[in-house]
Amino acid sequence: QVQLVESGGGSVQAGGSLRLSCAISRFSFGRCMAWFRQAPGKEREGVASIDIGDNRRYADSVKGRFTISKDKTENTLNLQMNSLKPEDSAIYSCAATNDFWCRGVGSAADFVYWGQGTQVTVSS
Repeated sequence: QVQLVESGGGSVQAGGSLRLSCAISRFSFGRCMAWFRQAPGKEREGVASIDIGDNRRYADSVKGRFTISKDKTENTLNLQMNSLKPEDSAIYSCAATNDFWCRGVGSAADFVYWGQGTQVTVSS
């Protein structure tokens, strides 16, 4: 059974940085993987995705501030978040699918495997 476990969430002041990691096991690493977030009262949105060709896509709201990466030796998916804003506060979840290529930043319906989520809170 595929397992995804996030870590690295927490509280930070606006302008600060956080790095999220997602440990993925029992998965053909390198296929389409992504980070999503969901704030209270809002729909889940795709934040960033990366596929087997290392093509990276980002939501407009995080371009230039967030970087998605993967470590094949450690089987981890990472999200470096810089210049954080209060509106970035949400529960962040990693997700994976059996498809090699991602369709854009990612739609939640495209992903089969999900982590439990980690809270990110940015104070002003």
